[in-house]
Amino acid sequence: MTQKHGSLSINSENIFPIIKKWLYSDHDIFFRELISNGCDAITKLRKLEVMGEYTFPEKYKAKIQVIVNPEEKTLKFIDNGIGMTADEVEEYITQIAFSGATDFLEKYKDKTNEDQMIGHFGLGFYSAFMVANDVHIDTRSYKEGSTGVHWECDGGTEYVLEDSDRTEVGTEITLFLNDESFEFANEYRAREIISKYCSFMPVEIFLSNATAETAYETIEKDELTEDDTVVETIVEEAKTEEKENENGEKEIVEISPAKEKLKIVKRPVSLSDTEPLWTKHPNSCTEEDYKDFYRKVFNDYKEPLFWIHLNMDYPFNLKGILYFPKINTEYDSIEGTIKLYNNQVFIADNIKEVIPEFLMLLKGVIDCPDLPLNVSRSALQNDGFVRKISDYISKKVADRLSGMCKVEKESYEKYWDDISPFIKFGCLKDEKFFEKMNDYILFKNLDNKYQTLAECIEAAKPAADKADAADETPDQGADAGETAETAEEKTESTIFYVTDPVQQSQYINMFRNEGLNAVLLTHNIDSAFITHLERKNEGVHFQRIDADLTHHFKDEQTEDVASELEEAAKALGEIFKKSLHNDKLEVKAERLKDENISSMITLSEESRRMQDMMKMYNMYGMDPSMFGNSETLILNTNNKLVKYILEHKDSDNTPMICEQLYDLALLAHKPLSPDGMTNFIARSNKIMMLLADL
Repeated sequence: MTQKHGSLSINSENIFPIIKKWLYSDHDIFFRELISNGCDAITKLRKLEVMGEYTFPEKYKAKIQVIVNPEEKTLKFIDNGIGMTADEVEEYITQIAFSGATDFLEKYKDKTNEDQMIGHFGLGFYSAFMVANDVHIDTRSYKEGSTGVHWECDGGTEYVLEDSDRTEVGTEITLFLNDESFEFANEYRAREIISKYCSFMPVEIFLSNATAETAYETIEKDELTEDDTVVETIVEEAKTEEKENENGEKEIVEISPAKEKLKIVKRPVSLSDTEPLWTKHPNSCTEEDYKDFYRKVFNDYKEPLFWIHLNMDYPFNLKGILYFPKINTEYDSIEGTIKLYNNQVFIADNIKEVIPEFLMLLKGVIDCPDLPLNVSRSALQNDGFVRKISDYISKKVADRLSGMCKVEKESYEKYWDDISPFIKFGCLKDEKFFEKMNDYILFKNLDNKYQTLAECIEAAKPAADKADAADETPDQGADAGETAETAEEKTESTIFYVTDPVQQSQYINMFRNEGLNAVLLTHNIDSAFITHLERKNEGVHFQRIDADLTHHFKDEQTEDVASELEEAAKALGEIFKKSLHNDKLEVKAERLKDENISSMITLSEESRRMQDMMKMYNMYGMDPSMFGNSETLILNTNNKLVKYILEHKDSDNTPMICEQLYDLALLAHKPLSPDGMTNFIARSNKIMMLLADL
């Protein structure tokens, strides 16, 4: 073939694919595209060999070589795949809109049902011009009688195509980097990029530096392979040691015999794990395999709690591993990583259209060959197939978790504190996931015992109600309306909860003394989650233990007692409002069973949740009282200090005692403000000085 000059075929029908290629946000993506093209070429050649249309030469080993040359500012990508003829170079390279793989599939569609080698040779190749001023291709087709072909282009629409003296089947692409892209000729930068995009490609990838000095290593003689280049034979002398024999005489004894070692050119190490763990059947993977893979991929040396191995062939091809990491922080600071692959080629991290949002808190890999390499988020948003993948992943996670709760309850409980944020977030975001998990959501009570929602409801019933429910036989002749009303009454259930066991310890002790229990809800997500549960489970109500005082903690009240408390509340209210300089303070008097409790603060459940919501959305400028009553100060008239205040309204010490009781109540309810804490400490010192008569 004589030298041929021509113009690249770019027209209105094929201009858009190339435009998309130039819109890559990361210019280093060309590494992935060119190496991926090499993998495609090797996959095609392997397929031809399987179909009997090609025979590999002796000692053939599929591989891709990347050679950096920092002195010449060049990069080479070399594969020993299918190669191209001059006509194919014109079709697949100069006519930008064509894809060689599409034509390849059409030709062999009756001979194979596998479509995993769909390539992007023509399109992906042009990503090279994002970093190169000039690109050369040297290639030779597998076809018998073919000759080498050389193609070059300087990034414009003109190109040169001519014969070359290449003898090996395959393709070599040389990039002459532009001034802004010399960094890619650095060996360490190239290694970093290949590790990012190509760590699990199905072909071995070798990186070398054309300007580096030859490196060597020493091996045992029996470790020599046909591929090794021996530089020198090294003879190690026998090792001896002076020892005392059985006669007490010293003699020289040989410890290890003389042996030969070989100095060889250092063997290249592939940067690609061609058979990553997710491609294997779960039955063939050990626990240590999963842990090693986790450490390798995520550089996380804290062991994951457990994992889910996804392995699906129909109705779509999807494989992957999702890891549940151990969490030591609040929910809002969790960061996961889900790596998305196409046929072992890295696409992106955490594409929410493919991965359910709540699972992005996990760590893992998803490989779906049915997704395009150059995935567009805008295209995925309206893709029904993508939604099916997302739904499938959610279902598999729900099945694994519910199955664990059924048959591995002890392990499930052990993991619960760490995995609960994932599950609760998933329930809030995915209705189907919630329906599957509703019966397997656990609540840990003050005794560190885990219960389902149904068990919490049962535990919250008074003992008398439980006995009645066990003994009662439904009256067949009862009025239908009465039966329904009775059933409705029995479904009403309040589940008390604790958000901070230390801060709310006073209330916890009160509950303990009355034989009551509560569940621990300590994550930021819990406020929204229990609201969701209340909407989905009619008759269930969650209430923080300091939201109100139930009858359990009060002395039995008569009309006379109620009247007395009303008068006391009025008197105490006037005293405390004056002492605290707070006319809006709400004060309530109660006779509590525990006379050691002087004061408490309660905040209605509705007000608290509204305040939590305001904090979540940074609505700090709004007045909490606009959503209802604020805090209520409860004063125990059975307590001696409260009695003292009632009896000594005009005492000089009364204002100080009022301030101290109020701050003590606040401390058991929430942290004091900085100024409040300063005043509390100063006042406490003053009280101790008075007691010591100093």
